[in-house]
Amino acid sequence: MSEATPQAVTRSAATGGPGLLASLDPLLREWLPRQRWFAGKGRPVTGFSLVAATELLPLDAKLGLYHLLVRAHQPLPPVQGGGVPHPGDCYQLLIGVREALPPRLAPALIGHVHEGPLAGRTVYEALYDPRPAEVILEALRAQARVGGLRFERREEIRSDLVPRLVTAEQSNSSVIYGDAFILKLLRRVLPGVNPDLELPLALAREGCPRVPPPTAWMSAEVADESYLLGVLQPFVQGATDGWELALRGLAKGEDFSAEARALGRATAEVHTALARALPTVTLAHLQVQSLVDGMTERLQAAAQAVPALRPYAPGLQSAFDALADLAAEGHTWTAQRVHGDLHLGQCLRSASGQWSLIDFEGEPAKPLAERRMAQPVARDVAGMLRSFDYAAHSAGGPPAPAWAAACRAAFCAGYAEAGGHDPRTDPVLLRAYETDKAIYEVVYEARHRPDWLPVPLSAVRRLATDTEADAGAGAGADVR
Repeated sequence: MSEATPQAVTRSAATGGPGLLASLDPLLREWLPRQRWFAGKGRPVTGFSLVAATELLPLDAKLGLYHLLVRAHQPLPPVQGGGVPHPGDCYQLLIGVREALPPRLAPALIGHVHEGPLAGRTVYEALYDPRPAEVILEALRAQARVGGLRFERREEIRSDLVPRLVTAEQSNSSVIYGDAFILKLLRRVLPGVNPDLELPLALAREGCPRVPPPTAWMSAEVADESYLLGVLQPFVQGATDGWELALRGLAKGEDFSAEARALGRATAEVHTALARALPTVTLAHLQVQSLVDGMTERLQAAAQAVPALRPYAPGLQSAFDALADLAAEGHTWTAQRVHGDLHLGQCLRSASGQWSLIDFEGEPAKPLAERRMAQPVARDVAGMLRSFDYAAHSAGGPPAPAWAAACRAAFCAGYAEAGGHDPRTDPVLLRAYETDKAIYEVVYEARHRPDWLPVPLSAVRRLATDTEADAGAGAGADVR
């Protein structure tokens, strides 16, 4: 990797460290919890600690740019399912500094600093500003090293690409560069190997066309630990995500089965490529019992948190018990690396009609080690089946269960065509994963969107009595 960098990123400074953070503290306490990607909503921020600070643009009369990794401290949430409380989430911040903000940057305002090294200046979310976004791309092009920041690339990157921030609500932040690339910047970051880079790189080596290959990425090295910060990938021009496409079709009363079938084929192709690229394992009795124990713990915690779930708990538990019984009889399953958080919003259909899968980060609330575990492909299939159910309840009209059932059946049929295995032929496993997903949805909706609680509860009622586990005709996806 080259040590040569463009002038904009040659200086890395110990920018006052704690003094800098102390001056930003009161502003961040107000601004950070309002961000869509802030994970600790509902709990006050009691303080911050600095993980790393890097000066990307030296502070002058016009513009400065700081890259911060900041840990936000909050009262610990109740421990559920035997989990271990986290000491505080670490967030990636790109802080722009100006004397005053021009009107075009008003939505990016964080606040005005009154003390410390930035006293008298205005700080803001730098990604709204083209120049800081250009600095990141320049660093990727140059494979720069700036303090603890590392910028790497697999291919050449043009220098004439104009950046624009994606302003739609996301759990991370994205910048599009001239319709050629899209940079996904992770906001809540963890040390370790991140599947959001690991899996697309593995798929690129396999030549899988269903996942945009990483062009470049940035990371931070802090105290012998590595944090993935962002991934640059080709931008799929004219693409529409599956969630938007499904809702659009529902609003027009259009059939979505052909798209669901094509999406099933694309998912199977990705799973097949992942199985070639990375190790697979066999799940026997003890491994499956551990899996079932985790599902049972989540059900018990959910029933305690959401009273509306309690009448269905015995029936839901029967889905997990049936899987454990099969394992006890000697049945085994193959596990491999999977997407881990698959739903319609994680799929893109290009203008030519080709489907791609994106965002391999997994469920952000889970530890990286858990996200990287081998799992049955039924985990991803169940997520997509739940997604069709959510779409059928979200189009603005009455629920459309027949539409969802047709999409589920078409998706499984398409998966069988490309993967050689119809998920519906293993109904006990698929029912267990759908049940686990629906329980997660119940807790999510009860906490964040109570008006949506009837959506997963309708699936819970079916799954609690669906001893035949007719996966093709019943179930929905990650919460949208």
